[in-house]
Amino acid sequence: MSRIQSVFATLKQQGKTALIPYITAGDPHPKCTVSLMHTLVKYGADMIELGVPFSDPMADGPVIQRASERALLHKVGLTTVLEMVKTFRETDQNTPIILMGYANPIEAIGALAFADRAKAADVDGVITVDYPPEECGEFVKELRARDIDPVFLLSPTTEPKRVELIVSQASGFVYYVSLKGVTGAANLDIAEVAERVASIRQKTNLPVGVGFGIRDAATAKATAAIADAVVVGSRMVLAIEASNEDNLLSNVATLMIELKAAVDAA
Repeated sequence: MSRIQSVFATLKQQGKTALIPYITAGDPHPKCTVSLMHTLVKYGADMIELGVPFSDPMADGPVIQRASERALLHKVGLTTVLEMVKTFRETDQNTPIILMGYANPIEAIGALAFADRAKAADVDGVITVDYPPEECGEFVKELRARDIDPVFLLSPTTEPKRVELIVSQASGFVYYVSLKGVTGAANLDIAEVAERVASIRQKTNLPVGVGFGIRDAATAKATAAIADAVVVGSRMVLAIEASNEDNLLSNVATLMIELKAAVDAA
């Protein structure tokens, strides 16, 4: 059983929903990332989604695009991100780390080499936004062989037959994108999300995480009532963007405390 699967199993026994904050590795500066990761865990993160900076993040809205740009100014790429995970693992062997990124950096080093290096860094899951499930069977096989969970996105427009294909490839959990469009866009329609999550659960026993529209404690609580995990990305990155070196960790801690209380209250 992977770390991701183990955490979900434990939370299910406790009747709780997972809180998964997202940060972009290297934002606002590479020296901050590992400290931010530990702060997220200290204040309630059950898992961490760690973004790999990319120059053309097509699924990400302007907030996370700016985070990628800041990280890229410091030359943070996939190799650096894996080193950050290794450093984090020196003092945290329990919290699942899920890399979120795009195919180009993986293809640049080769899918097999990436799988080996992700395993060596002790990565737990991988979300590759632009790897279509129809074309990544071998990549999924290599990840699973190393006990790394391939996590796939489902959207409001995903056709039922394609949902079946995607959940057959996925492990760990499936990630339901609650909005049409990019991260941080529009307002969340909780009733519609609840209907879609129920539909997905008819096709898989995997936990269902929901993200892309969680902008405050109220939406986190509402989402936690219907999902197995709440993923908070743009709101977390905004807190980082609005901080300076002196208050960065305290601002992130304050937001995490609010979100964790909301998720647990559900």
